[in-house]
Amino acid sequence: MGGILSLVGPRSRTNEYHEVSPNDTCKRQRLSSCTFEERQRLIPNLPDEISIQIIARLPRICYFDIRLVSRKWKETVRSSELFKLRKELGRTEEWLYMLTKIEEDKLSWHTFDPLSKKWLRLPQMPNVVYEEESSKGLSWFWMLNMVGPTIKIADTIRGWLGRKNSFDQMPFCGCAIGAVDGCLYVLGGFYRSTTMRCVWRFDPIQNAWSEVRAMSASRAYCKTGILNNKLYVVGGVSRGRGGLIPLQSAEVFEPSTGTWSQVPSMPFARAQALPTAFLTDMLRPIATGLTSYMGRLCVSQSLYSWPFFVDVGGEIYDPETNSWDDMPIGMGEGWPARQAGTKLSVVVDGELYAFDPSSSLDSGKIKVYDQGEDAWKVVIGKVPIHDFAGSESPYLLAGFHGKLHVITKDVNHEITVLRADLCSNLGPLSPSSPSLLPGSSLDHFDSVAESDAVVWKAIGTRDFGSVELVGCQVIDV
Repeated sequence: MGGILSLVGPRSRTNEYHEVSPNDTCKRQRLSSCTFEERQRLIPNLPDEISIQIIARLPRICYFDIRLVSRKWKETVRSSELFKLRKELGRTEEWLYMLTKIEEDKLSWHTFDPLSKKWLRLPQMPNVVYEEESSKGLSWFWMLNMVGPTIKIADTIRGWLGRKNSFDQMPFCGCAIGAVDGCLYVLGGFYRSTTMRCVWRFDPIQNAWSEVRAMSASRAYCKTGILNNKLYVVGGVSRGRGGLIPLQSAEVFEPSTGTWSQVPSMPFARAQALPTAFLTDMLRPIATGLTSYMGRLCVSQSLYSWPFFVDVGGEIYDPETNSWDDMPIGMGEGWPARQAGTKLSVVVDGELYAFDPSSSLDSGKIKVYDQGEDAWKVVIGKVPIHDFAGSESPYLLAGFHGKLHVITKDVNHEITVLRADLCSNLGPLSPSSPSLLPGSSLDHFDSVAESDAVVWKAIGTRDFGSVELVGCQVIDV
């Protein structure tokens, strides 16, 4: 068509001829080349090396907007080289990643930037499960009440977190989460009444989920910890012929190679010391908490026969000797427990903190472990948590920016991130000491509440609707 149109033009144009000198040709080529290079640069008139130096110094929250400038900008803010440069410049940022459960059949991830005070929603987790796992007997769970005495374990897990029939509806129910090497991991859980081996990784640089090599054993409600930039997975429950069976096994994931390796199983030595075979059969050992502390994995343990849980201390894994040893008595026996024996703890600036819920529905205490005295001591006498009746997991602990944080949910569906600024010149509080000024509350927080030994600051609040807190991780990118 173009050729036809050119032929029907004025005859005079077909005979026109302009002689162009060699100098004019070179000049046009140079101008065209410069214009093309300018269009390809991130910032006009600046070499890309300088532009990347500028971009690396921007707050990370800006990347979600500047990636829309062009394809090249998008590629730049998603490049590993940019984030390596940010690390070299000391510009990495710690963000809080929070997993919530929506109603009965959906999990949702959100992230919070403490600097900009902004919340973002992560892409939805892939609803993909191994075919061989999902195809296992769907009716297995419904037949549990006819199988035998170990059936109680299934009811235990259901009652443990207050879930009803979630196993059959929600993929990743009972999953474990962890963060290592700048990525978020979701491991195992239930799907259609079976435990899963699959592992999914979220890369905050690419803002995308991907599947990595599966665990060697299928697990739900397992515990995770990080040592030497490796992800350790311990315990949990798995499906057996007679029901759900507590696991003593452990394994470790190496992010740099994407491979799993076996770790010696937990001995559960105290469970083996029960006086009678009847108690051994009735009381099942299970890992109820895990914290990486002082270069080792500290696993708290319990014996249970629903609805009863008995703390039996715990065991410690040392990666240097690749072996387990008994947890110090004071550490194990004094470790505060929350719902159904599970332990909530976090390490901040080398100190091990644990949340100790009180009998009241609107308070709790923070304890710190004194390694020298092998004892837990109250460091915050009252955590400003409002009435959370009916909530499955109304609070979480996190550590970032060198501070202890409590994530809490109230009856108005507001999730608040509270930062605790401890006064270093004062000793531990007594259990009755308040941490808020009289009459202060989250409703009238005005961002800050003070006491003699702690200053609470609400650094982020958002109404998420009727969701339940499941877990949280901190990633420094």
